[in-house]
Amino acid sequence: MALSGGALDIDAMMSLDALLSPRAAVSITVCRSDSVAEPLLVGAVSRLQCHVSLGKSSPTAADSLRDTVDVSTAQTVPQEMIAAALARAMRPTALRASGFTGRAVQPRAALINRPGSIRAMAAQASSNPIAVFDTSMGTFEAEIFMDKMPITASNFVDLCNTGHYDGLHFHRVIDGFMLQFGCPLSSDPQSPRAGTGGPKGGSSFECDGKTITRDAGGNIPDELIDKTSNEPGTLSMANTGQPNSGGSQFFVNTVHNSFLDWFDKSTPSQHPVFGKVVSGMDVVNAIGKTKTNPRDAPVTPVKMNSLKIK
Repeated sequence: MALSGGALDIDAMMSLDALLSPRAAVSITVCRSDSVAEPLLVGAVSRLQCHVSLGKSSPTAADSLRDTVDVSTAQTVPQEMIAAALARAMRPTALRASGFTGRAVQPRAALINRPGSIRAMAAQASSNPIAVFDTSMGTFEAEIFMDKMPITASNFVDLCNTGHYDGLHFHRVIDGFMLQFGCPLSSDPQSPRAGTGGPKGGSSFECDGKTITRDAGGNIPDELIDKTSNEPGTLSMANTGQPNSGGSQFFVNTVHNSFLDWFDKSTPSQHPVFGKVVSGMDVVNAIGKTKTNPRDAPVTPVKMNSLKIK
């Protein structure tokens, strides 16, 4: 993968199968025009090596990559991240947003401070929306899986765009488990009814050109189609345990809760994942450690100032 004349081209000899192989990995290098290389990211080196060349004709794209690819050289690049990098290469216009300041490429030591940046880079490579969670304890962002979970994701995006989540509070936090959010009754953090509400019954949203109408209880159809597990940082739908009982409430997993997967038959739980945190996981973990009362509600309320799609 080389940067030339402001556009990314893919070597025709690259094999997609090789890219997605469990042993595949990525090495991205930014090179100055004098060919002095500064390594920015190294995965578990195996069968593939990609380079981004910084030339005078294409500073903006390379500068954008330099700003986002900044992780420890010891971090392995998962298969989906490699696929996302390939998708990014096929969509060069997505790389031209940032301006070029003429700064020299930074030393490696200055580029390993943000461990969530690989996930953020993959999210940027995707066409999926990014949700920005501005809370009273800090901000985190999550990719919303519109490509894998169109109904659930469209429901969430509609609720964000209509301001449903703004001003609500995390009403259930369990350390070593998850953070639950999204009940409209949690606007009062002390309400004993927090956790029992949802969107307005009969309201609707658009999904792939079709109108989906929530039922009388504000619930949407179950979407049990994607087998993404309830891993740390994933966003998953809350429900009552009954079919088609999910509405606006969801939770953020802080550990791997595989027993909540709809495809895990060890329990009757069916909680489909529809997104994943791509930056600010430290904020999520901090919320997960907050002191709670006997109802598992934070003693010091944690407020969602705003939840927007960018």
